Amino acid sequence: MPVDVGVKPLHDPDPYSTPPYGEPGPWAPAPPVQHPAATPTHGVAMPGQASVPGPSVAAVVPAQSSHVPAALEQTQAQAQAPAQVPSAPAPVPVAPAPVPVAPVHADVPPQGPAPDPWQRYDPWAAPVPPGGLAPLQQNGAAVPSTEQRRKRGRKTLVGGAVLLALVSGGIGGALGTYLERNGGVGTVELPQAGKESTGRDAGSVAGIAGRALPSVVTLHVSGAGEQGTGTGFVLDTRGHILTNNHVVQPAGSGGEITVTFNGGETAQAELVGRDSGYDLAVVRVKGVRGLTPLPLGNSDNVQVGDPVVAIGAPFDLAGTVTSGIISAKERPITAGGEKGDGSDVSYVDALQTDAPINPGNSGGPLLDAKGRVIGINSAIRSAGSGSDLESGQSGSIGLGFAIPINQGKRVAEELINTGKATHPVIGITLDMDYGGDGARVAAQGSEGGPPVTAGGPGAQAGIKAGDVITEVDGQRVHSGEELIVKTRAHRPGDRLKLTLERGGKERTVSLVLGSSGGD
Repeated sequence: MPVDVGVKPLHDPDPYSTPPYGEPGPWAPAPPVQHPAATPTHGVAMPGQASVPGPSVAAVVPAQSSHVPAALEQTQAQAQAPAQVPSAPAPVPVAPAPVPVAPVHADVPPQGPAPDPWQRYDPWAAPVPPGGLAPLQQNGAAVPSTEQRRKRGRKTLVGGAVLLALVSGGIGGALGTYLERNGGVGTVELPQAGKESTGRDAGSVAGIAGRALPSVVTLHVSGAGEQGTGTGFVLDTRGHILTNNHVVQPAGSGGEITVTFNGGETAQAELVGRDSGYDLAVVRVKGVRGLTPLPLGNSDNVQVGDPVVAIGAPFDLAGTVTSGIISAKERPITAGGEKGDGSDVSYVDALQTDAPINPGNSGGPLLDAKGRVIGINSAIRSAGSGSDLESGQSGSIGLGFAIPINQGKRVAEELINTGKATHPVIGITLDMDYGGDGARVAAQGSEGGPPVTAGGPGAQAGIKAGDVITEVDGQRVHSGEELIVKTRAHRPGDRLKLTLERGGKERTVSLVLGSSGGD
């Protein structure tokens, strides 16, 4: 039987030369791998195939006939001779029947085809067994680009961060709940701000108070079975202190006045002078050095709405600082009058403020935004008792009144220099019971004298009994008290322009204020 030793292609040639079945091209894949025929059972010879090398058959098979050695020799010769592919198929002579050959021993391993070192791609290759190595093959899946790999990495990082945040939040919440329910662990230490500078802006309330407090004092007065507390402030380095008359009034002429400074030092003081008409007084401390006087401002420069700071000792609480604004100017205030004869009545053309002022603030300074004194706190309007000079124990309702410092400066200088203050006068007697609008000149003077002082400023201006004064320097007055307040706001020698009504007609007069000694 002829043996076909030629290689037969697995597919017919492609007339269009389409890879992978056509002729190999520069871009065509490698040709399919040619698989060898199935391996026969060990020891069985296949036609047209060389015998498997092994031990000599003659050594295994016993000689039975004379033809057997010849056959064995021929078989060995064929096994040793290389296989040759004939150029053309030749007729194969009929051979005698094969002699049975003994099986080859199983310990001789079969030899398979040599492994391909190039690992060429074989679309018809059998699946790789588990644990084996498969050649690199393309499965058709899309290969991610560099940007896609970066996005995938970022998504992975974001997801990891979110997961970490969720886990951390859960752990933190559980820990917080535990600490809240069980009171924490260890010693409790509360958070607190660190130490800061004590300096403050010069225009702030704290800055103003810090500069003014060393010059503000508290006065404790006793005498004639009475005692009281008030406030004052240093005027000069000689020890003069300005306060209210009603603060030092209990001391009289033989009482005791004790001054307590902001640092706690105390000193005895003596009365220099006082005036009930202006409700001002000056005392002096001796043997005290290093006094810092408060700077004085100008009350004529004050405008409604300006910020102010009040310092005093309300209810004997020394060094109390309050703040507010100027609520009104030239507010006519009368206070006092406990004696009944009018000798203790004070007439103040006051600055009104909403800075809280209470009993004990009397005589204390009212400061502007630069820390200068613009007024002396003197009176409050209480809810039930009307306007008073702290005669009761009512508290502040936001209506406080201060004597303008321009008036206080003039009176303080006169008290220091002469012990008395002068009052500007018109030289007329007013009808304080008149209920109409304006200030009416009385029909009769005090103690039976004339209502208009002969030779006085009023007489020289032509004022007569029964005239009703309605304006002072263009400002309307509604009562006799207001006329006195407007007059006291000036100095002796100042010129005033008065508008008055007589017999239903209006006329204007001008006069120069006279002077009278105070008490």
